[in-house]
Amino acid sequence: MIASGKKAPAFKLPDENGEMLSLSHLKGQTVVLYFYPKASTPGCTTQACGVRDHLKDYKKKGVRVIGVSPDAVAKVKKFHDAQELNFTLLADEDHAVCEKYGVWAEKSMYGKKYWGALRATFVIDAGGTVRHVIEKVSPKTHDDEVLAALAEL
Repeated sequence: MIASGKKAPAFKLPDENGEMLSLSHLKGQTVVLYFYPKASTPGCTTQACGVRDHLKDYKKKGVRVIGVSPDAVAKVKKFHDAQELNFTLLADEDHAVCEKYGVWAEKSMYGKKYWGALRATFVIDAGGTVRHVIEKVSPKTHDDEVLAALAEL
């Protein structure tokens, strides 16, 4: 997983509308980049709705929040619309960006092993350096943790 103090890996991914967004387009902005395992699942919905409901707090700090999952654009769009999300979601269908950030890992559920995205959040400063990493995010406390980290920057 990318550590605090390292340069954030570059990426270019489609958003929920299929429009490409790259990290270089965000230069000059503080970005909260959070990875979530799968759109429309209970934990991911809790986390995304938390960001939606706290977006004014992020905006007061001048922060852009972006969620990334290894889902297809159509699934990300359906999730975005169903939850009336007011921030950008990116589709990393081939999980290349998940791999760059070190969040693509082998997981296990009910004895079955599979590969998927870990729930992790990276705070990236205006110059493109990772300033804070939350490795094991709780969907319920995600915003509290991130906003507290932003207050320390």
